[in-house]
Amino acid sequence: MRAATAKGMLDWLAATDADVICLQEVRARPDELPAAFVELLDAHGWHLRMAPSETMKGRNGVAVLSRAEPEAVRIGFGDPTTDLDGRYLEVDLPGGLTAASLYLPKGVAGTDKQDAKDAFCKTFGDHLRTAFDRCAATGREMVVAGDWNIAPTERDLRNWRNNQRNSGFLPYEREWFAGLLAHGWADVVRDLHPDTDGPYSWWTYRGRAFDNDVGWRIDHLLTTPGIAAAATGAVVQRAPSHDTRWSDHAPVVVRLGAAG
Repeated sequence: MRAATAKGMLDWLAATDADVICLQEVRARPDELPAAFVELLDAHGWHLRMAPSETMKGRNGVAVLSRAEPEAVRIGFGDPTTDLDGRYLEVDLPGGLTAASLYLPKGVAGTDKQDAKDAFCKTFGDHLRTAFDRCAATGREMVVAGDWNIAPTERDLRNWRNNQRNSGFLPYEREWFAGLLAHGWADVVRDLHPDTDGPYSWWTYRGRAFDNDVGWRIDHLLTTPGIAAAATGAVVQRAPSHDTRWSDHAPVVVRLGAAG
């Protein structure tokens, strides 16, 4: 958050008409946020809820910004091994909507990092299936937005042939993601762009990946069916040039209701 604020994020935040914003890799505690960021939130009427990492200072961290004041806030999903890592936050908003911000671990195939990612996915998948069923029973809607660190299909990364043995595109990771969709969750960005490559949302800082659009689509919004049915547009707000980026990710924006 501190780095992005210095690179132009505040201009984007001041201009957006979003009602809810989910942030990942905040890497700051509430008392470490830049003063300019806090002042902008106050000036524009944003409500901020955060889940900083309690286990790795200066790492991870997720947050939700909302125009409406949250009715309830939940950190983690009941897994004592990860709930303090700053990777998941749910916010209940007026009108029957739950917005969740996710920073799923980034693994490295064949290492302990991948084992940790796999363990997270197992318990998190159980949580998402339970949450979906609860929403279906109560009529509540939910969106889980963030950095999933998984490209679900060949259309979701440029160099898929060279990444089949790399974390983020491992066959069983993609099967896990597909299982969530089979349970009823909607990948709303893909649903609105069914026959296109991308739209990519992450590009490594190495080489000319951004300039050549050699990216990955790993920032997803999974939603319950009511939100998916109301979605009229989805766009990745890609920076105009490499030097104007304020992150290696770009904002993914979904619009609900009337088009335009």
